[in-house]
Amino acid sequence: MTDLLLLCLAGGAAGLLNAVAGGGTFLSLPALIYVGVPPVAANATATLSALPGYLSSAWAFRGDMKTEGALGLRAILGLAALGSILGALLLIVTPGETFLWIVPWLLLLATLLFACGPFLLKALRQRGGGAAGPVVSATAILAVSIYGGYFNGGLGIMLLAAFSLLGHTDLHGMNGLKNLLSAVLSLISAGAFVWAGLIAWEQALILAVSATAGGYAGARLSRRIVRTDLLRWFITLVGAAMTIAFFVL
Repeated sequence: MTDLLLLCLAGGAAGLLNAVAGGGTFLSLPALIYVGVPPVAANATATLSALPGYLSSAWAFRGDMKTEGALGLRAILGLAALGSILGALLLIVTPGETFLWIVPWLLLLATLLFACGPFLLKALRQRGGGAAGPVVSATAILAVSIYGGYFNGGLGIMLLAAFSLLGHTDLHGMNGLKNLLSAVLSLISAGAFVWAGLIAWEQALILAVSATAGGYAGARLSRRIVRTDLLRWFITLVGAAMTIAFFVL
């Protein structure tokens, strides 16, 4: 019963956090490891269980999403699909100890990129560079998608960082696109994890149900936030806290 309650709470909180800021896997992954799921399998299970929450959040944000930057939605989705396959295959062949060593560094990179994104974009515009072009944009989306296929933790923060660098400015629209891409990445990479036999199905079901409710509630909450600068600082603090936690562990 204790494990069940922990997974329910972690799933609901993860779904809410993914919708508002990203980083929900920071909660579901440790919970899965705590109840006895091996690290690589825990990451795979967390990726699959986050999918319903991403879908419910994307639906709640459907009216906010719009085209920004140099790439259209179809191109972004295609790159996300390719990257998720490559990342998932990379995770399948990664030893558990190596994975645990890499995780905090990935989180640190995600947090720094998101925190510095607006300043880097401002510097580019002052130098006349403007938003990134199609080639740079495609490279960034593909790189983040490989990251997302490999490690779902911090994916939302990485996607928001990439959108910022590519010229996106509407944080609510970015949140909607982030959840849509996260759903695509999770669906495709989870398929590879199922094929590899890495999913802990009982725990995945508990997390998925609670993450769906948390994801929709989080999206409704996020759309009511007027001070998006405060939301950006909140996202950065979440990423920093989880980065420190994984380094300590």
